[in-house]
Amino acid sequence: MNINTQRKPIARLDLLAFLLLFFISGCSDLQHPPPPENSEDNNIGILLLNHGSRSERWRENLLNLEHNVSNRLLAIDGIDGVRTAFMEHATPSIADALESFDREEFRHIIVIPLFLTIGTHMFDDIPTIIGMKDNPESIEHLKLEGIERYTPNAETHLAPSLDFSDLLKRNTLRRTRALSEKPEQESLVLVGYGSAPFDDQWSELFDEVGSYVCQETGIRDYTTAWCGHIANYSPDSTTAAINRALETSRQAIVIPLLVSHSEQFQIEIIGGGVSAVENHRERVRYKPDAILPDPKLEKWVIETARSYADQLHQSP
Repeated sequence: MNINTQRKPIARLDLLAFLLLFFISGCSDLQHPPPPENSEDNNIGILLLNHGSRSERWRENLLNLEHNVSNRLLAIDGIDGVRTAFMEHATPSIADALESFDREEFRHIIVIPLFLTIGTHMFDDIPTIIGMKDNPESIEHLKLEGIERYTPNAETHLAPSLDFSDLLKRNTLRRTRALSEKPEQESLVLVGYGSAPFDDQWSELFDEVGSYVCQETGIRDYTTAWCGHIANYSPDSTTAAINRALETSRQAIVIPLLVSHSEQFQIEIIGGGVSAVENHRERVRYKPDAILPDPKLEKWVIETARSYADQLHQSP
């Protein structure tokens, strides 16, 4: 049962048609000369793309993911290169990674975004950065943020976000079970970054995950909190969600639904929200972890890359 005090109507499916354009589309740009005719030695490059963070631990987790999947990706017919890129706050940038693929004359780039669900970054920023959209507002915003755009010579394919699989449900279930002691006396608190323009989509995703975990564990109910811009990066949303949970249960289990670990989010914001709860040491169970590392996420990356590579082989 969802014990959030407010919930907006669900309106996520109306974006599927838009996202499907990314799955099958490519991009080219006249600002770059076409690749030489003998450039077929390097066929497909894989770009593992994420938001980025000033936290070195965040960056290390993403680079470790690349290390763990590289050999298996390169074993797929047609895939000849794997790179990681960060949208902001870390290097290499998306533009740098795309340009490096161009220098090595790759014909295709499969961009696999490590984002939970649709949001401004997935809907506007990333397609604009890689040359698939020319939204003037996004272009101006990226300039102000100092984020460089780059339209590669290679044909670019943007894969879906993590919520198009069951990965988040299974990952959250595993981490919840590790903290749960008496599920019939517990409530679940899911904390994520959030998105004001796409609040319906984020709320639906968290509803799906929360309902699944409660059903599988016997935990009584769940609620959600946000820790990003929508919450002004404040711990108050986390504290309020925990207090809602404790109105119906003796103990709250807090799970951060963040791709990687950042001291700002897991320690200062979410951890600060936990610490503000009365008797939190006895009433709240919290581990400042993240979705990564997870072998199932590695498998998802490989399956996604293989699916796109197979489609490209079948294309005329």
